[in-house]
Amino acid sequence: MSLTHHRQRGSGVMARAIGHLLTGALVLAVAWLAGLFWYAADVPRSPPTGADAQRRTDAIVVLTGGSNRLVTGLELLAAGRAKKLFVSGVYDGVEVQELLKLSRHSPTEMECCITLGYSADSTIGNAYETADWMRDQGFRSLRLVTANYHMRRSMLELAMAMPDVELVPHPVVAPTVHLDDWWMWPGTANLLVNEYNKLLVVGLRWMVRSVVRV
Repeated sequence: MSLTHHRQRGSGVMARAIGHLLTGALVLAVAWLAGLFWYAADVPRSPPTGADAQRRTDAIVVLTGGSNRLVTGLELLAAGRAKKLFVSGVYDGVEVQELLKLSRHSPTEMECCITLGYSADSTIGNAYETADWMRDQGFRSLRLVTANYHMRRSMLELAMAMPDVELVPHPVVAPTVHLDDWWMWPGTANLLVNEYNKLLVVGLRWMVRSVVRV
């Protein structure tokens, strides 16, 4: 067999390998894009209503951030939806009375029922900080208050950190996130893409953890 034939054969093998790689990359890109649109369509457009909104749990947990999360958590606590409120991921130096004043609630009314967590600086940190607090309190159920686009990943992180605790989602609609035709809003599109990619990473961790446990 001539040297030229060897080179031609090698070039053919290389071309087929590159073709397979490009096909695989295209399939992954299409799957990622389809998943992104599914995720965006699944983000809640409104707060819970009916029985889900009225349901009582042992605790209310607020993950700090924007979107009126704290105000919603305090309103739920004032309405008797839980015994206590835990705010995870608070900046050092922020106290209960200051938070209550900022949210226009009387400090003397609810201060005794609120605990602030200062150690978390990420969603996974929120999950473990909340799990420690729930364990200390002996609670078995919680209502999770966070932004609607952040809810799915937060629920998954909390479920991994405390699999025996019942989780009730209470998404807060973020007014600055435009979910209708979101791809036409650069800020919203960037937010959803980043959140979706983080969700994929958490989902992969969850799958690996499930396989290891089996």
